[in-house]
Amino acid sequence: MKLSSKALLALAISTITATAYAETQSQDFVPTTLAGTSAQSEAKGFIEDFSLGGTTRNWYSHESLYRGGSWEYEKHGETRTDRNRTNWIQGTIINASSGFTQGTVGVKTEVAVYNALVLDTSKRDIKGGSNRTLADSGGNAVDQWSKLGLANVQFRVSNSTLTAGRQNFSTPIVDNIGNRALPSSFQGVSFNSEEFSNLSFQGGVFDRVSPRTEQSLSKFRSEYGRGQETDKVKTLGFNYQPFKSLKTSVFAANVEDFWNQYYFGATHELGDSQTLALTTGLNYYKTTDTGSKKMGEIDNDTYSLSLGLAHQAHSLTFSYQAINGNEYFDYLHETNGIYLANSLTSDFNGPNEKSFQIAYGLNMAEYGVPGLKFNVYSARGWGIDGTHYTGTAYGKPGVAGSDLRLMDGEKHQEYGVGASYAIQSGPLKATAIRATYVEHRASAAQADGSVKEFRLVTTIPFNIL
Repeated sequence: MKLSSKALLALAISTITATAYAETQSQDFVPTTLAGTSAQSEAKGFIEDFSLGGTTRNWYSHESLYRGGSWEYEKHGETRTDRNRTNWIQGTIINASSGFTQGTVGVKTEVAVYNALVLDTSKRDIKGGSNRTLADSGGNAVDQWSKLGLANVQFRVSNSTLTAGRQNFSTPIVDNIGNRALPSSFQGVSFNSEEFSNLSFQGGVFDRVSPRTEQSLSKFRSEYGRGQETDKVKTLGFNYQPFKSLKTSVFAANVEDFWNQYYFGATHELGDSQTLALTTGLNYYKTTDTGSKKMGEIDNDTYSLSLGLAHQAHSLTFSYQAINGNEYFDYLHETNGIYLANSLTSDFNGPNEKSFQIAYGLNMAEYGVPGLKFNVYSARGWGIDGTHYTGTAYGKPGVAGSDLRLMDGEKHQEYGVGASYAIQSGPLKATAIRATYVEHRASAAQADGSVKEFRLVTTIPFNIL
């Protein structure tokens, strides 16, 4: 990994600042020892620890394209255009989970049914659905649909668990994503081992993904590629906390015939937010092509560096991100496998792109209103240069905003403001309401375009048993 002089300077400044103003955070070394307790020894039983519950989410989004942008839809056999798009869905998850059986090897099962009820079925509004509203081949919304979102069996020995079937899984490279009415999930086999006090291991092999807005399982695809599919994704890594103030993660993944990807992440905390707390974060990805190179030749180094200051109710974060490669920094579609600081509405991940973000957060708990939070941010990306790209996996040749070869000095900017509230007590405890408004402006050949979006999302958890 090669850090720029700006990134190295930021790291040095963060260290000096932390030493000068925030010395209360413990920097003690954490020795690696065997875990003090065994989770399996505390198993209550298959039926005794059974639970039935879930969540229901009302997901509303309205988007407007500007600077000449538009979406297409079919009406009476004609292709029409419009610059607005609206999606409104009620997504509900009902999850049934047993407890682990007692004994040396515990066994558990988990099943979850996902249901979507479309509240806005207008063909003109949904514009074909995309990954927001499920639509048929004619662009008509599927009014109501259900699927098996989770279905797995788990085996546990001590503090190590093996899971087989359709499941949730979370690492910096393969991570289920939940930013729609329903989340994604993966089909395969995974393990999680927490046998040590400050060291854990994760790994998995997956062959299919259950998309956020589809009823059937799909092969994995890349987020930015042109329809190429892969049959297998393998990942392995560990999380390690050498000091009380420092957490690290190292992961690797092989996406068959696409790429090998390697990740390193570190978060360092200093101080006390009642006076001054400082958090420094580093995320780094290395991506290289492999196998039959369905995504073309790839040699990409990408990193983000963030510096966050917090004082009581207030937080201020500065983030720098750089893409070193002639292609996108790419990741798997229907995953959240992009732990970069400037991954927002835009991922700021164009070839050779640099970006910088300033974000401010306000936690109203300090002023007597727990659960109420506000945030605002501004991000800018510049220097996008795809003129040296020689592959064919990304974009449509000759189409501005799609063909990487036409991206020369492109830039864009994004502004966002949000408010959220989580109910603290009563029958609706943990219900979360979040409203966000984002505006993204792009130069002519930048891929994300110019768009404004308002979202209102309400998530209500519930217990049946």
